[in-house]
Amino acid sequence: MFKPLALTSALFIGLIAQASAAGLNTERNISQALATDLASRTLAVCQADGYNVAVTVVDRAGIIKTVLRADNAGPHTVKASEQKAFTALSTKIPSGQVMENSQKTPAANNLKDIPGFLLLGGGVPVKAGDEVVGAVGVAGAPGGHLDAQCATKALEQISAQLKA
Repeated sequence: MFKPLALTSALFIGLIAQASAAGLNTERNISQALATDLASRTLAVCQADGYNVAVTVVDRAGIIKTVLRADNAGPHTVKASEQKAFTALSTKIPSGQVMENSQKTPAANNLKDIPGFLLLGGGVPVKAGDEVVGAVGVAGAPGGHLDAQCATKALEQISAQLKA
């Protein structure tokens, strides 16, 4: 009688443990240190090209990890960089591509109405392999494509730290 009860108990405990584990996610996310490094490198790349910008890095949930603003960057650049990063993170593609898609596809034109989205170039997802772990947004260069170039160059500099 004791063996069936012990076996049933062990089976029940195993099922509970399995069910509990199934309720938790394990996710990779950009660290504070890497977000700060990425923002610093992005700002440096832009400044080397003569652009005074703001840079925002968000984590995989869209929460701001770090913001840097060049001394002479316009006041609008901080919010714009945040929104570009959020757009790239949410869509998992560069914000400039989101802008192009919305212009080409009438059904996607309403993307501009999503709170926090900014359909301009300069937001780039941060990926570890194929997994989006954050995003970087840049605003202040004379064109979103130049903002995006700064972010892309900085991401290339930290690519070894993003290996899956």
